[in-house]
Amino acid sequence: MNRVDPASGERQPLLRRLGPGLITGAADDDPSGIATYSQAGAQFGLNMLWTVAFTYPLMVAIQLISARIGRVTGAGLGANLRRVFPAPVVAVLVALLFVANTINIGADIAAMGAAAQLMTGWSAAAFTVVFALGSLGLQLFVPYHRYVRLLKWLTLALFAYVGVVFTVHIDWPRVVARTLSPQIELTGPALTVIVAVFGTTISPYLFFWQSSEEVEELEANHGADLLHESAPRAEQELARIRWDTFTGMAFSNLVAFFIILTTAVTLHEAGVTDIQTSAQAAEALRPIAGPLAFALFALGIIGTGFLAVPVLAGSAAYAIGEARGWKTGLEYSPRDAGAFYAVIVAAMLLAIGVVFSPLDPIRILFWSAVLNGVISVPIMAAMMIVASRRQEMGRYVATTGQRLFGWTATGVMALAVAAMFAFML
Repeated sequence: MNRVDPASGERQPLLRRLGPGLITGAADDDPSGIATYSQAGAQFGLNMLWTVAFTYPLMVAIQLISARIGRVTGAGLGANLRRVFPAPVVAVLVALLFVANTINIGADIAAMGAAAQLMTGWSAAAFTVVFALGSLGLQLFVPYHRYVRLLKWLTLALFAYVGVVFTVHIDWPRVVARTLSPQIELTGPALTVIVAVFGTTISPYLFFWQSSEEVEELEANHGADLLHESAPRAEQELARIRWDTFTGMAFSNLVAFFIILTTAVTLHEAGVTDIQTSAQAAEALRPIAGPLAFALFALGIIGTGFLAVPVLAGSAAYAIGEARGWKTGLEYSPRDAGAFYAVIVAAMLLAIGVVFSPLDPIRILFWSAVLNGVISVPIMAAMMIVASRRQEMGRYVATTGQRLFGWTATGVMALAVAAMFAFML
């Protein structure tokens, strides 16, 4: 399939138009996210599938807003927040993002190490360090235009979770019925899992990453921001962003759906309902669904970790660097953007420290989810304000539909945070 570029008249394959949106969506299904979806399926069976369908339009709306801000203004989300809001407010938000992302990185590399140990029997600690340093090396020494190709290929790791579904028996009419009409009581544990799924799906690091990657794509192709582009070219770019984001978020939510489905028809049906990590989910699948399902699930954890970890570290560096006015971007070398890369190195090294600290990894993940949920609300509200301001967006302010769904997503996350605190107290 091809689409005509109105600026050049050339036909572009639709798959070539996928980039920041696809990578962002795929990175949302990181190992800690896989653990959350596995817990939902194991504990409540098919009755949690509706959450994935419900969050899709909300996720699309907020990611469209973040991408639009980056492409229209030619600056990332952090830089735009700095223009509109007081510096202390922005500093607090990006500091909290850095803490949450660092904890999340630690959880992800630990899950990758545990999955590798399950498959080989070798040391999980050694794998964890190797994976962390390998990911860090790629971020430091591979330019963005090459690194982004690797990230696109890594999205294929998520097909492991599609493949798992075909290794077990599925009653598809029942799946459709439970997705459209779930049978679930709104108890404390159920609401907690719902909040966790929402918080895992709509995460602050994704906002900063997709916005900044639109800027990276702009600079890599020597383009201009949409405020200084011709109207036909601007419309073509906005159409690309829509295609990229709708596709990337659909991919993300489809994989989440399959993870919940797989654990529902295997672990839940077998009475295995207490799943805390993605590695536990993989190990529990082996005696129930067989070695192929186990291998696909475990390999998916490692592949998605390599995809998500640089997104987590990079989004923190973008947020801090843009908020402070530093030179930022993966296309620059560490020598040219030292402070930006220093944030990435600090996040990765601190994450390794978190893994080997005496802190309970399950409690760490819980507090990371809490922190992500808390900071997502003001960041989303701030994004909506920026996207609606003609001073920043010119004639490309967010559309009526984007504003409607974006504010709805913000309200849903605010309710999720309120529910989370209600259960904590």
